[in-house]
Amino acid sequence: MSVPISPLADYVVAQQEKAESKTASGLYLPDKAAEKPQTAKVVAVGPGKVGDDNERIKPGVKVGDRIIYKTYSTTDYKIGKDEYILLKEEDILATVK
Repeated sequence: MSVPISPLADYVVAQQEKAESKTASGLYLPDKAAEKPQTAKVVAVGPGKVGDDNERIKPGVKVGDRIIYKTYSTTDYKIGKDEYILLKEEDILATVK
């Protein structure tokens, strides 16, 4: 899959996973009532930031990783039908195995 966005520095581009449309008890939720998931799949990673010693610090995530991130720290971007989120690597809380 070719991603039309190339992140700079320590930014990551990801695609948010789909929200659950059904509760544990079997009730279906309308789109507006469904909570935004905090997990996404990484589709592009920037080259990393430059440290104090002018060495590039490599990112800790890679393309294909599933991540958990801070909900309100993203920038949403839509290209055609595809929706992406851009976030700094420091706003990624964990990877999911």
